[in-house]
Amino acid sequence: MNRRSYALSKVYRLLEPGPVVLVTTSFQGKHNVMAQSWHTMLEFEPPVIGCVISDRNHSFAMLENTGECVIGIPTVEIADKVAGCGNTSGASTDKFARFELTPEPASIVGAPLIAECYANLECRVTDTGMVERYGLFVVEVVKAWIDPSVKNPRTIHHLGRGNFMVAGEHIRLKSKAR
Repeated sequence: MNRRSYALSKVYRLLEPGPVVLVTTSFQGKHNVMAQSWHTMLEFEPPVIGCVISDRNHSFAMLENTGECVIGIPTVEIADKVAGCGNTSGASTDKFARFELTPEPASIVGAPLIAECYANLECRVTDTGMVERYGLFVVEVVKAWIDPSVKNPRTIHHLGRGNFMVAGEHIRLKSKAR
């Protein structure tokens, strides 16, 4: 096999963790939505997720203050809106209005659901021990919503520097897991 050295600064492009999501927060009557691609499942029951959010993001302070967010899972149909949210600061822009996203009331947390996302996960922060050093918030999903009309969601996955992959083909392999 032919191999060549690969830049360490690009390793993240090889380990894409999952679909790009939209994280909503709400504080003092204002909502924000940010695109995020650095998250991972930490536990399955109850569902616990690790989310990396930089202290340079407008959502960071909102999440830190309230301890609540919603993780919306968009599909390729709104990819341009997702990219727009990722390239715009919520400090000076109402991203819901600018990108024509529809906030809907959540049932447990103060942050809004996003109507255009095929799934929305209401979350509460459960661990901030790695926030200062890594920007890693540990959140527990306290309520999950899904649009049953979306049969084969085609999620988008960030590969770095404006490159994305669309998931959609399903294959089935032997598994002992149920």
